Amino acid sequence: MKALNSKPTILVVDDTPDNIDLLRAVLEDDYRTKIAVNGERALKIAAGGDQPDLILLDIMMPGMSGYDVCRALKADPATVNIPVIFVTAMSEVADEQLGLALGAVDYITKPISAPLVLARIKTQLGMKRMQDFLRDQNHYLESEVERRVQEVAALQDVTIHAMASLAETRDSETGNHIRRTSHYLKALAEQVRHLPRFRDFLTDKTIELLFKTAPLHDIGKVGIPDHILLKPGRFEPHEMAIMKTHTTLGRDAILAAERELGIEVDFLKYAKEIAYSHHEKWDGTGYPQGLAGEQIPISARLMALADVYDALISCRIYKDGMRHEDAVKIIAEGRGTHFDADIVDAFLRIQHQFQAISSRYADGVREVADKRRQVAAFSPVS
Repeated sequence: MKALNSKPTILVVDDTPDNIDLLRAVLEDDYRTKIAVNGERALKIAAGGDQPDLILLDIMMPGMSGYDVCRALKADPATVNIPVIFVTAMSEVADEQLGLALGAVDYITKPISAPLVLARIKTQLGMKRMQDFLRDQNHYLESEVERRVQEVAALQDVTIHAMASLAETRDSETGNHIRRTSHYLKALAEQVRHLPRFRDFLTDKTIELLFKTAPLHDIGKVGIPDHILLKPGRFEPHEMAIMKTHTTLGRDAILAAERELGIEVDFLKYAKEIAYSHHEKWDGTGYPQGLAGEQIPISARLMALADVYDALISCRIYKDGMRHEDAVKIIAEGRGTHFDADIVDAFLRIQHQFQAISSRYADGVREVADKRRQVAAFSPVS
């Protein structure tokens, strides 16, 4: 890096010693100079560690012409921003047009006028300083924007996981249920995204948002009374009616958060859909709205299958987990009734991925025991 008070460096490229001596004499009071007597040497100097601030470039040289050198400089990201001024005896308008078209900032014909050369150099170095400043500012702003985007994304992730963990502390499910269902949903989405009916919705961005917001699918359970939420046996009809409200409670909690923000954001939109509609069924017999078929948001259709599979294969404090093969059979039987047929077909194609995910994030004996103690602490005294 050059010192702030150091002289700018000019690279003079010419194969004629007299021309080099003349330009060096013109520049010596105000600039440091580097010399190259051919194009190959000029390119090596220009790409070196101590780059010139500007290049004075002859055109007619043996080997690489000045035009060839200029082309190479402008094609290389490392040298593209070094201003080039052609200094040449070629005075035809077409020659000048070609030089400027190749990316030179100016064109001076020989014999040179020292005041003219100095004035042109001063102008171009001033413009380069401004361009360098703007470029540095842009890089800084881009890095700041990227940093803030990463901070916002991290804040979203922390908020989602904090909310999901809050719900999980009051439920009979372990934290691994959240991880498993998120990965199941993403695997399903990746599998069906190329089907025409899903293609427009399941973009890379949407799939990532669904993966991130899937942990909020049961956030509404924080509003269900303990004596119902933690009941180990079957629900009475009135208890089931209360339990079903967790979908609406979850949607409303997320909606309230969105209203506090004052704007709609994608990750909350999908969180609302998943929380509210993941218990809807394809044939319209689900809840809370009794939606059927395409009325059910795609996000909720994906979550529905992921949630049911995990409920079937996972151990709970009140039940043992089902074998993978048996769970697959039940889901296959729900094709076109409980679940979207295309999503079931996708599940059947990648069921081995589901099995791998369930193994990777399996609940250990200790986790189940911890959950048992945690639930007991919340359970009402009989």
